Amino acid sequence: MEVPQHEEFLSERQISGSSLGFDGNTEQPRPEPGPGNGVVAIVHPRALDRDCLSRSLQAYHPNLTIAAVGSLEELKTEQIDPMAIVLIFGSRAAGSPGVQAELQEFVSQFGGIPVVVVCDADGPYDVLAALDAGAKGYVSTSESLKVLAQAIALARWGGSFVPASCILDLKAAIGASQKNGQALGILTNRQTAVANALMQGKANKIIAYELNMCEATVKVHVREIMKKLNATNRTEAAYRISEMDRPHQISQ
Repeated sequence: MEVPQHEEFLSERQISGSSLGFDGNTEQPRPEPGPGNGVVAIVHPRALDRDCLSRSLQAYHPNLTIAAVGSLEELKTEQIDPMAIVLIFGSRAAGSPGVQAELQEFVSQFGGIPVVVVCDADGPYDVLAALDAGAKGYVSTSESLKVLAQAIALARWGGSFVPASCILDLKAAIGASQKNGQALGILTNRQTAVANALMQGKANKIIAYELNMCEATVKVHVREIMKKLNATNRTEAAYRISEMDRPHQISQ
């Protein structure tokens, strides 16, 4: 059963079920080894978001047990012993110091229990930052519920989930950097599209509409573009993109 995608992932207190596992086609559950009592914990400060994601995962996989909480403190207070944790950061960048510290605290507090991070951004910088902080999986909010479920299953089996788009972006970036030595070579496909729009002087709301993404996600991409170009504002970023005159060639 395919569940509609959400801009940010969501859920609430607890929904009964058992464990999350997949046999090839992702439709057949099977028992899985690992620490904890079979519960997948979803952590997000927004109650409505937690409830929506929890119910969506429950509908997608009826045998899944979910405990949805708002923070690390609540997860510890409720004495939940999860075998996997889904940590929702939404529009917060995984590479920012605050998110890095929070993620590292979760990893240190729960030892070998795998943590899967969910963020709006899907660039290599954020993915690698999350993995460096100890995450065992990274899923963008632009992905489907099925992808999130697979990432949780893989992490619980001891693997690490990295978006295919990230690998392709890294490959393109390495190739572009070797060939051109240009900073724009590390832009992701979505950041390239946003870069082209910035060069045309378009506002975030217009970019979001034309590229079919939420305005918050556009802001994340703009910040990442500015960081990679060492620009202090979007105007300077647009100028530097124009000077390099090749954003449309990146990550194709």
